[in-house]
Amino acid sequence: MSSTRPLRLVIVGGVAGGASAAARARRLDESAHIVVFERGSHASFANCGLPYYMGGEISDRDDLLVADPETLKGSLALDVRTKTEVLAIDRAAKEVEVHELTTDKRYREPFDFLILSTGAAPLRPTNLLAKVGLKHPRVVSLRNLEDVDQLKGIVDGGVQKAIVLGGGFIGMEVAEQLVHRGVTTTLVEKNPQVLPPFDAEMVVPLEQVLVERGIALYLSDAVVDLEPDGNGQGVRAILTDGRVLEGDVVVLAIGVQPENLLAQTAGLKTNDRGAVKVNEHLQTNDPHIYAVGDVIEVPDPILGGSTHIPLAGPANRQGRLAADHIIARAQGRGDSVPSYRGSQGSAIVRVFDLTAAITGKSEKALQRAGKERHRDYEVIYVHPYHHAHYYPGAKRLTIKLIFETASGRILGAQAVGEEAVDKRIDVLAMAIQMGATVFDLEQAELCYSPQYGSAKDAINIAGFQGANVVRGGTMPITPAELRAALETVTPPMVVDVRSSSEFDEEHIPGSINIPLPELRSRVREVPMDRPVVTYCLVGQRGYFAEQVLRQEGVTAVRNLTGGFVSWQRLASGSL
Repeated sequence: MSSTRPLRLVIVGGVAGGASAAARARRLDESAHIVVFERGSHASFANCGLPYYMGGEISDRDDLLVADPETLKGSLALDVRTKTEVLAIDRAAKEVEVHELTTDKRYREPFDFLILSTGAAPLRPTNLLAKVGLKHPRVVSLRNLEDVDQLKGIVDGGVQKAIVLGGGFIGMEVAEQLVHRGVTTTLVEKNPQVLPPFDAEMVVPLEQVLVERGIALYLSDAVVDLEPDGNGQGVRAILTDGRVLEGDVVVLAIGVQPENLLAQTAGLKTNDRGAVKVNEHLQTNDPHIYAVGDVIEVPDPILGGSTHIPLAGPANRQGRLAADHIIARAQGRGDSVPSYRGSQGSAIVRVFDLTAAITGKSEKALQRAGKERHRDYEVIYVHPYHHAHYYPGAKRLTIKLIFETASGRILGAQAVGEEAVDKRIDVLAMAIQMGATVFDLEQAELCYSPQYGSAKDAINIAGFQGANVVRGGTMPITPAELRAALETVTPPMVVDVRSSSEFDEEHIPGSINIPLPELRSRVREVPMDRPVVTYCLVGQRGYFAEQVLRQEGVTAVRNLTGGFVSWQRLASGSL
């Protein structure tokens, strides 16, 4: 690149990563010639808001436009070319082959640096679409404004029944919004639970609320075929066992795949799932070509190695860092730019009155990784109120915290509740990124006023319990571990330390009731030579009972973490 010629930066794809990269590059280099190619009609729009526009919570379509092409051209002096597709990359000549979709014009555009922000495309399996056709007007995905216009138009037309294929984040959002629009909705998920990134017991309340709101929920099931209905307007979905679901519209939300054709045909390296490989500065194996967003694999900051996490937040940060590195290299200071730390998968979803959020590793992800990629871990559940219990409107949260046994380093967290779920998971997400431990959580200083939190915040309570585990002050047992233990030849004695009225209402089968205030006087009823498990409603009284029994000489005593609330979720779930 000539020292007198302006930098030529070409970006393929807008939305999150590409638009962020373009804006950042302009702020750092006023003279650079920055071209953004976007195949669609809009270079920057809020794709995460699409379901809520369809459902009517976002009333004005223009509110989804983060920045229109004219604004980008005017305020940032960007050369934005919408309805323009990049067909190929000539790495040797450092040019891209371009096709203007409206005029059919083809030309080549030179670059000094290229950023690929092509994203990930919704899966549209050809086997499902063979009978209805790849472009059936009543089989839709939800990726861009054109897609949401199509779906909203169908719903506005007065459809009665919808089928959503996929119970991930998008599927859950779409199903919720269809119900808001008065559409009878069926949701089909091939896994035994909705929201597969979560652990199964954590999503039980969400599955319950879906059913309560009238959604027909098919778990551990799959659609193997789609076919037109008798009048040619609707679609029939054929399940694995031959059952037939009737729908006026089918929404495909079964996952995404990296849109990597441009990268692969240019000889850029991809992983076994098709995600483009990049280094810590978002460079591909061609140092002049960068890639960001849903099309790339990213470092796994918790277990090491790499992973594919298609989320808007990471894509925005990646676009910014890629632009930083490109401009710094052009100015001869490439070593001054920090590396991308990786993505830990922080995500959140609202399902009617409930919110669920996750960050870091789930328990099943750690189990899949195996011993070679993680050390031993512990799991605790806590069910604190989202603010002071005595202040009106207090709602219980459920938090699952996963941490290393030896060090207490936090590996992952999940939370479900009606209020303040985002606040707690955001704190834990930052804790994970900083390498914090449960000891840091017990010492965390957080804002307190009764309408916002408690003097012992939910985060502190999780830290207290986790720190007690690492220090050896308590030996928790998870509901799954207890169920397995109860099925052995020598099951533990299970002691319910709630009141007799609570016990009579419902309890763990086979447990005995010794209310906590009576435990010290009835301690001889507890065997010294047999494993014992204590439990209460959410864990605190069970922990007190564990301490009493241990100091009375019952050494093999454990407390059911999360108490009867967590046990009920296990019993209701699909573990």
